[in-house]
This record gives sequence, C-alpha cells and structure tokens, in this order.
Amino acid sequence: MKENVTRSALVSIDMEMGFIDPRSPHCIPAAADAVPVLARAVRTAREKGIPVFFVKRQYRADGSDVELCRWEGWRAGGRPMAPGSEGAISAQAPEGLRPQPGDYTIIKPRWSAFFQTELDLILRRLGVRTVILAGTTTPNCVRTSAYDALALDYNVIVLSDCTASRSPAVQQANLEDMACVGVTVMTEEQFRSYDGSQIRDPLPDMRADRMAAGLDPESFLPEGEGVTAVDRW
Repeated sequence: MKENVTRSALVSIDMEMGFIDPRSPHCIPAAADAVPVLARAVRTAREKGIPVFFVKRQYRADGSDVELCRWEGWRAGGRPMAPGSEGAISAQAPEGLRPQPGDYTIIKPRWSAFFQTELDLILRRLGVRTVILAGTTTPNCVRTSAYDALALDYNVIVLSDCTASRSPAVQQANLEDMACVGVTVMTEEQFRSYDGSQIRDPLPDMRADRMAAGLDPESFLPEGEGVTAVDRW
C-alpha cells in the first residue's frame, strides 16, 4: 500500500450497467463513453496511492427504498438494479470499474454519495482533504455529491470526461456551475500528473488567520453591561 501523499480520494459514482447499457431504460447515453476514460483514472489513482471508492445505487427487490420521483419509471423499467440482478439493468459494474483489493464499495440510498452513507467517516479516518468525483449523472449524483463535499469542507475535483449527462449542453452547464462555487474541473489526462499541488487547501490559512486575529466567534459582554449580537436574535 502506497502512502497517500495527495490526501485525496477518487469517488466513482453509479457506474453500473443499469445506467450504462443502452438496453436499460435508465441508460445515460454518454455514460458508456466515460467507462474506459474513468477506468484509466482508476488505474492512475491506484498507482498514486489514492484510495478508490465505488459508490453505487442498489434497490431492494420490493422497491421500498426507491426514490418517490423514480418509482413509476423503476417499476415500468423492469425493477432495475435489484440485489443479485445481472445484465443490462443490473447494478453490476463494467470491466475496468470493478473493485480490487484495497478499494472501497459503498451503497448509497439517494443521489449524493454522502447522504446517509459512511463515506465522510471513512474519508476523515483516511485523512483525506480532497475528493475527486467521477461517474453519472453529472447534474444529479455527481453534482449533489460535490455540493455535499463542499458543505463538509472538502476540496473538490470533478473529472469532466469521466462524467456523463443526458446531453452535452446539460454537461457543460453543470460543470460551469460547479466551477463557480469552487469545484476544480479537470480532465483524465490532467489527472495523470496530479500530485496534490494543483489544489490549494484554504483550511490551514483559515485556522492561522483565526489564531492570529484572536477574536471570539460571538460577541459577549459581562452581564448587565450591554446588548450583544446574540441578544438581538
């Protein structure tokens, strides 16, 4: 096992046959093209000592955990991605995107890889500061994961050609929106030379500034000597 000097983790989201195979009613057209590109990124991550997380959606056979907005389509589409399913509508991963020893697998109950999963816990245990996101779809599972990661104070990279949307216009708009809130958008080719220096982590500077300023987070006065900001709430 290599030391993870970049303090990063690669998170592949929902790259399973039910979202990739053209025969599946839930197929995202561009997802198949992203498979070999993401497979290269996964190999690169392993070579660099960056832990790889495969986060996927898997539904119970009775559909009791299917999103309400997806229920009718899921039922009409053959109840895809149920446990033990195989083939075009299954939760099976394509060649090149299957876990190997040292990788992590997480089953998520909704779009975000962080929502009600152990992902954040494991990342913090591993000392990870930067999350590198890939998978499908960009406006749904990748984007919600990016925003949750930002909310949890991670630095976030999205590998643009390792993600997929229903159209090029949707893909571009979502990548631009994420870039506007601080996500670093990178290609798989650029990722090959990634060593962590491409990302500036503001957390150490913020901590140093707080210590130097010596300010309390809220204004408190001795009892009876005035009205504080908290009192005005």
